[in-house]
Amino acid sequence: AADMNTLIAIGTGAAFLYSTAATLVPQLFAGRTGIDAMSAMGDPGSTPMVPVYFEAAGVIIALILLGRMLEASAKGKTSEAIQRLMKLQAKTARVIRDGKEIDIEVEQVVPGDVIEVRPGEKIPVDGIVRDGTSAVDEAMLTGESMPVDKGVGDEVFGATINKTGAFRFEATKVGRETALQQIVKMVQDAQGSKAPIARLADVISGIFTPIVLCIAVATFAVWFIVAPADTRFTMALVNFVAVLIIACPCALGLATPTAIMVGTGRGAENGVLIKGGESLETAHKLDTIVLDKTGTVTQGKPELTDVLSGELAENELLALVASAERQSEHPLGQSIVRGALARGIELREVSDFRTFPGSGLEATVGGRRILLGNSRMMQERGIAAGGFEQRAEELAAEGKTPMFVALDGQPAGLIAVADQLKPEATAAIMALQKMKIDVVMMTGDNKRTAEAVGRRVGIKRVLSEVPPEGKANEIRRLQGGNAFVGMVGDGINDAPALAQADVGIAIGTGTDVAIEASDITLLRGDLRGVVTAIALSRATIRTVKQNLFWAFVYNIIGIPIAAGALYPITGWLLSPVIASAAMSLSSVSVVTNSLRLRRFKAPQIASTASAS
Repeated sequence: AADMNTLIAIGTGAAFLYSTAATLVPQLFAGRTGIDAMSAMGDPGSTPMVPVYFEAAGVIIALILLGRMLEASAKGKTSEAIQRLMKLQAKTARVIRDGKEIDIEVEQVVPGDVIEVRPGEKIPVDGIVRDGTSAVDEAMLTGESMPVDKGVGDEVFGATINKTGAFRFEATKVGRETALQQIVKMVQDAQGSKAPIARLADVISGIFTPIVLCIAVATFAVWFIVAPADTRFTMALVNFVAVLIIACPCALGLATPTAIMVGTGRGAENGVLIKGGESLETAHKLDTIVLDKTGTVTQGKPELTDVLSGELAENELLALVASAERQSEHPLGQSIVRGALARGIELREVSDFRTFPGSGLEATVGGRRILLGNSRMMQERGIAAGGFEQRAEELAAEGKTPMFVALDGQPAGLIAVADQLKPEATAAIMALQKMKIDVVMMTGDNKRTAEAVGRRVGIKRVLSEVPPEGKANEIRRLQGGNAFVGMVGDGINDAPALAQADVGIAIGTGTDVAIEASDITLLRGDLRGVVTAIALSRATIRTVKQNLFWAFVYNIIGIPIAAGALYPITGWLLSPVIASAAMSLSSVSVVTNSLRLRRFKAPQIASTASAS
């Protein structure tokens, strides 16, 4: 297929073949070039001197290679972030084998190995903590400066840094499976992919090249006819070559890939991993963003929010409830236990513990019979709400889950828990709305809770009680209204919707399945990354369009000049060397414009002081 290389090959090839023939058999061209046969020292029998263009062919190819070197340089600069990550990787690992500690190359670690990490050391591979506790600096993955506490059962990642205690962990992912290597692969794949706008440039180049060849042939024919007989071949050939060289669509070919490469590299530096150029391009078209609630808008982990007591002190009531809930494995119960421990409350011995799935629990704590559950459970036991019913409705309207407490058959108080908002959620949603993007929240939760969360973050359109299999259908319905839809989620149940959306955006702290199904991954796990991704996409596509504009303008102006359109007026003809320099300059300008994206700064969005 005809492309930019076709023009380079024909232009330089014609100049080189002509020059070779003129060097070997100058007599064939002497009469046609207007240069009389001359000889050194005035000897009429010497070999005639004919102009040759070896230097033109050499300089043209050198300038082409200069442009490609700059392209390679741009690609190299976009990989700097990845290179920095790779340098963080540990070189060796301290493995426990046959009861002995041995240091081996990190490449020799296999899944199942038990590895010891001491304070200040880099964690060599991904794994699960089996013994010990520590705080780990995971800034290379999340961008967060605060160390993350790790204990038995917690996951650790290769290339992160152990800050405090020593611990042992079991290797689960090694080599290319580690989180670090997955990041590297995603960025490399993104840089190697072509966006639709890049494929469009290839199509244009395929049409443009034959047209230029026709113009070049016509230029040669016209000049061969109209030029003086003694110079017509030289002038026709020179102008023919100049048209081919200046029309070389190198700038067109560089316009998209350089911008895409710089854009994806800049995204990686900002914690936004873009799987491909197509994802980066499509993101700028998004006019609707659908947010999953749990784990995306909210923290995904319920917390104790309210303790309302009758006669007992609040901490005393909480001590009784938390002691009972310590026997439960329910997430809401665990949140109450964590809340009590955070307040410094000492838990007590429990006996006669019983659970009632979907309702609550019953237990004896400190000689008192405690009943904890929903209003239905209290009604079944014949226990009145005791004035707490109205407050329970108010808490439920705020998106919280209220639980009634009864002691020895009498109403004693109310406990409420809620999945707290992420600190940055409200500000990020406001930023999206300012970008003229319609924000929708979708959740499987009940309508009252969903709408309460929506009100707190400023989302007016809430889709509630949507089952996992229905999420993709909701995305499809929105797309049916001619909307470009982006889906943001973190759970396995979000994967089909992420795949269905025009752009799927996964929270990096979510499941591997969700990340695999998405087009963009937010390493830092918060919604500010969505704003950054869209802003980066818009900046990248704006740069691509600028590049294409200048590439076409350059060709539209340059081709007529190279063909000799100004010769009748000014007497100017364009040398092939000058044409090649101008062509290379256009490529340099395109690459330089793309590199301006390295100055892209993510929109500054502050977290709210309180997530409650």
